[in-house]
Amino acid sequence: MKRFIFVLLMAAITAVPGIAGDGGTLAGTVLGPSGAPVAGARVTSQNADGQHPQATLTNAQGRYFFPQLVHGLYDVRAYHDGVWSEWKHNITVYTGKQTEVTLILPRKTVKAK
Repeated sequence: MKRFIFVLLMAAITAVPGIAGDGGTLAGTVLGPSGAPVAGARVTSQNADGQHPQATLTNAQGRYFFPQLVHGLYDVRAYHDGVWSEWKHNITVYTGKQTEVTLILPRKTVKAK
């Protein structure tokens, strides 16, 4: 019984960033239709179950970072100048590691009048 409680306690501690580690990082680059990095794109991340959404902006090199995420599955996509990238689903973030995901924005379409 003591061993079981110890295992449960250790599992709980390692699942919380800042207690047994710094969590993991979800990072990457947002590229435009031409393949060039996009500065100032809004990148949205959420748990794969749709909970805990958060957002950040890309830097001058088109890079984004979501630091100290709890180990698990995440979904991510980007928005800039009226267009959204496709969702990247079920991205695994590991404690102590950086997971890289490139997001590509489609060409902006013009609606016919």
